[in-house]
Amino acid sequence: MAELLQCPNSMRRVQEELKSVIGTKQQMDEHDITKLPYLQAVIKETLRLHPPVPLPPYEAEATVEIQGYTIPKGAKVLINLWAINRCANAWTEPDKFMPERFYDSDITFMGRDFQLIPFGAGRRICLGLPLAHRMVHLMLGSLLHRFTWTLPAEAGKNGVDMRERFGLTLSFVVPLYVIAQEIQ
Repeated sequence: MAELLQCPNSMRRVQEELKSVIGTKQQMDEHDITKLPYLQAVIKETLRLHPPVPLPPYEAEATVEIQGYTIPKGAKVLINLWAINRCANAWTEPDKFMPERFYDSDITFMGRDFQLIPFGAGRRICLGLPLAHRMVHLMLGSLLHRFTWTLPAEAGKNGVDMRERFGLTLSFVVPLYVIAQEIQ
């Protein structure tokens, strides 16, 4: 929501998509998700910039060499998603919120595309991924379909503080406050 509030064109585009697909229905259904490619792109881009949790450490099963570095057997390996997701060699304008980079793209966050692994990959992928996939799309889609969202005057003038606090989950240092008006 914070990223969309700072990118009014993306907010407008996702709300127009929701209106065209969901129409006058009061609630979004799970089967609507597949018909909303821009909403899916918004969520992928959000998870790229703001992965929900740090990945747990992995343990090297054997000694391996990767790009000239030797990783000994038994070493704990931490994956730095923040650095991967903001790598200029992998992403165009990596710090910019651009859902279009995932629009009409086959990249998913289901653990097969290693450039986008907010829930991990392989045997240690998050068990809650299927639930998270459905719920994030349904919650964000429902909120954007039923309400118009604006920032309070001060935040609109100064911008949203996007600094994050590291912990069990990532959260904003300064909580996001927004104004919602029901769409009639």
